Amino acid sequence: MTYRIISTGDSRSFSEGHAFVEAASGDAAARVYIGTDAGRAFVEERRGGWRLEDAPFVAIELGNECLGDHTGDCALADLEGGAASNVFGFARFRLGDAKPSNLIELVKPAVADPTALGAAKAAFEAAGFVVAVCGDFPGRIVDRLVRPYYNAALRRLDEKLASATDMDMTLRLGLGYPEGPIALLERTGLQHHYEVTQSLYEALGDTAYAPARRAQVAYRRTRDSSK
Repeated sequence: MTYRIISTGDSRSFSEGHAFVEAASGDAAARVYIGTDAGRAFVEERRGGWRLEDAPFVAIELGNECLGDHTGDCALADLEGGAASNVFGFARFRLGDAKPSNLIELVKPAVADPTALGAAKAAFEAAGFVVAVCGDFPGRIVDRLVRPYYNAALRRLDEKLASATDMDMTLRLGLGYPEGPIALLERTGLQHHYEVTQSLYEALGDTAYAPARRAQVAYRRTRDSSK
């Protein structure tokens, strides 16, 4: 499946060269929007008269937002239809400043065209990605599962349950994790953890996602140092 790439600024999924980008074709009908303004570019092209029906599939790179923010359809609103069934969101999972992983979370609308979904999935898999398909919810799969765990570890550290070293060692040796949560967040940037959890907290209202104190401090220090 061929596709063209519309680049709209810095991309967290493709911050450096990759086979997926190199395989793109400038005259392909399928479209993949990447970068910080991917959703806006999609909306503007639709307003400009581009026929969405002519695309085998469309994929829009997402940050913390829902696909429905750009298409008008979101699973949280329990809408049946309303958005194009061949438009999908995607994000290559990346924890803070770490290198992007090989996982693509492919977000489908409430009513997805199975042929278009298969084509989008195949395009990413052809470039060597592992693709997980999910509904259109804030945080998708990984962040919804791991962020409360990271927050809990940071809060137990505040409560002096154990030192950061002992907590990380216990989880590594007891559960077989390759890296403890405190070391992982310190390495990849606590301020990024704040940005994701704050976004999820605002969207979901679940206190499990409310940013832990240490993440709040890291975010404020980073913000203040950049002024």
